[in-house]
Parts: sequence; structure tokens; C-alpha cells
Amino acid sequence: MDINTKPRIIVRKGKGGHGGHHGGAWKIAYADFVTAMMAFFLLMWLLGSTSQAQREGIAEYFQTPLKVALSGGSSVGDRTSILPGGGDDLTQSDGQVKKANMDHPVVDLEAAKTELARQEVQKLTDLKAQVAQAIESNPDLAPYRDQILLDMTMEGLRIQIMDQDQKPMFDVGSTKLAPYTRAILHEIGQVLNKVSNHISISGHTDSASYQGGSVGYSNWELSADRANSARRELLTGGMQDDRIMRVAGMGPAVPFDQADPASSLNRRISVVVLNKQSEDAINDGGSAFPQLSPMELDMQAEGITHPAPPAPVNPAPVNPAPVNPAGH
Repeated sequence: MDINTKPRIIVRKGKGGHGGHHGGAWKIAYADFVTAMMAFFLLMWLLGSTSQAQREGIAEYFQTPLKVALSGGSSVGDRTSILPGGGDDLTQSDGQVKKANMDHPVVDLEAAKTELARQEVQKLTDLKAQVAQAIESNPDLAPYRDQILLDMTMEGLRIQIMDQDQKPMFDVGSTKLAPYTRAILHEIGQVLNKVSNHISISGHTDSASYQGGSVGYSNWELSADRANSARRELLTGGMQDDRIMRVAGMGPAVPFDQADPASSLNRRISVVVLNKQSEDAINDGGSAFPQLSPMELDMQAEGITHPAPPAPVNPAPVNPAPVNPAGH
């Protein structure tokens, strides 16, 4: 070998990596990001393509899944198509979410009606006590307390002013009221203004045939005219005119003393403070005595019946004098 020849030096360089930042770790992070974004936009799409009821049903299920499972019936899971596609699914049927609506609680109408009826009965019962107190506190009416009868009927509070042979309400065969009868009606008229209920007034006679007067004038006309006289005295006592709803003459058809149609007790004026149901029945042209309702059933259960003889303001018994056949 020539000593002047230089040796050939071969340098072998290893192929190393491009650095840590050029590795594959970034791909994993990017895949996580893309997955998260896909889940986010999928959630947005789900929220936009479902109804409020469907979202509430899904939320209800995840909040109390056991409750929904045990409640039975159809639910959101019963839907044939959870999410609509590009068009309407004609076979889709929604289930119902069994969830109490706290904003609009269910109202028991029957219970509400019964409660209103009880309140009205209580109001009329209080009025009954006020009328009795007004009569008791008036010394001028003391001799006539046993002629004033108060009771609760199907129509409402009934106030009856009874006739007696020794203490007649009207002149014989006349519509002219006795002074004490006018005083009673004036006292009652003031008390009745304390409630807003309407009033019914009816006149009654005994069974004795009407003698004298115009041809064709009978107990029916006489009872109607007497009821109208009572109406005028109530207004004079201070009761408002628009409170009067009915004025009727009953003649001898509804005797108080059914055993003795000619009894003086049958000659009377009846003032009824009507309850709401009776007012509606009169307005509708229905029966004066409406069908039994929960209120009437409760009234009967408490011993309030119709038309049982009521107790007088003064519990002293009424002993009628001998009957005058033409008393009316």
C-alpha cells in the first residue's frame, strides 16, 4: 500500500426521531377533542328535535327511573320513534308522562260544591238567629212572639207570621195589615238587608170560602193581595226592592195545620230567604223545590226537614182559639 494514500473514513449516522413533538400523542388528544365536539353537537341536535314533553319525560326517567317503571301505563319509552328523521313519522305515537302538575292541582268539584252549600246553610242559620234576636229584643212585639215561626227548608230560611183568632194579622176578609204585623215586617226587613239572598213571599188562607167582595174574587186572590201587602211593608221597613224575587198567593192549598184546614194557623204570611239553588231554579223556570243536593242531604241528616212544623221564636205552645169559619 502506498504510504501516501490516505485512508477512506466512512461515517455512519443513525436515523433518529424528529423529536418528541413529532410523535403520535397529538393524535389521541385530537381524537378526544373531535369526539367531544361530536357529542356536543349531537346533544344540541337532540334538544332541538324533541318536544318539551319528550324532554320532561327523559328527565323524569333519569331522575326517578324506578318510579316511572312502577307507575305503569305508557311513557316516553313506549314511543315508536324517539327522534324524527327528515320528515314526519306517520306511525309515531307519543306516550304520556305520569307526573303531577303542581302548578294546576286537581280540584274536586263535588267537594267544592258541598263546601259552598255548607257555608250557605251556615249563613242562613246565622241570619235565623239574628231575626230571632231582633224580635226578642223588641218589647212591642213581645205579645206576638209565639206567632213568628222560623225554620230551615229546602228553599232556604223561612219566616212565617201566623194568624190567631184573638190576634189577627189582617182585618177579616181584607188585605189591611194589623199594626203589629207591620211592625214585625219592618223589623224583619231591616235584618234581611244583611244578606244578599233574594226573597220569596207567599200568602196563605184557611179553607173557609171567601164571602163578599167582587164576583170571582176568592181565597187565591186574597192570599196574593195579602202577600203583596207584606211586600210593601218589608220595603217600608228598609228592605231593597230588587231583593224580591217572587210574590205568590197560595190560597188554602198548603195548610199549616193539615189536620184542620179551617184552623186560624193556616192564615199566614211566609217570607223565605232563598238559597242559591232555589234562586237558580226560579230563574230557570224550574220547580220551586229543587232536587236533593248534598246540602239538602246534610240538612236532613241534621234534622232539618220540609215542611215539618217549625218551632216559634218563643217556645211557648200556640193554643188557637175556636175557629171563625169566615176568618180568612
